[in-house]
Amino acid sequence: MDKQDGRSAGEPGGVRLDDPWYDALASGWGEADGAAEAAGEWGTGQPPGPVPEQRPVAHDEIYLAVQRSAAFQEVRRRYRHFVLPGTAVFLAWYLAYVIAATAAPGLMALRVAGALNVAMLAGLGQFATTFLLTWAYARHARLRRDRAALDIRWETQELTGGNVR
Repeated sequence: MDKQDGRSAGEPGGVRLDDPWYDALASGWGEADGAAEAAGEWGTGQPPGPVPEQRPVAHDEIYLAVQRSAAFQEVRRRYRHFVLPGTAVFLAWYLAYVIAATAAPGLMALRVAGALNVAMLAGLGQFATTFLLTWAYARHARLRRDRAALDIRWETQELTGGNVR
């Protein structure tokens, strides 16, 4: 199957239709070659008809089983063990900055170099730690959670029969 840029699915960068991250509706807007426009479904002023329920009850059971699985619980545990302490440390650092700015203006006004004072350094430190925490989160996700989460998604896709909408 060819993509719009001419690469086939087997080439590097091509789309594999069995890829669980591939979203057919997002890539083709759900219609092939303007079929909705040709059928007169757009611009008629009529609301679209009801969408039939396509997800069988078995899918709910599958997702509940996945949620209870040890692999899913491990991914959630790894997430919590990074996010909760990271959030607590960053929030404490931010509150320390705000409290110091209001409670100790003399300390914050101390000159470090030229016009640069402690308050400016702490404020720039807030930006630096934001970027550092973002980098650390992305690295942690890539190294400790993404592979396991993708494996769970593949298994779920196999159990549900693919992308059912």
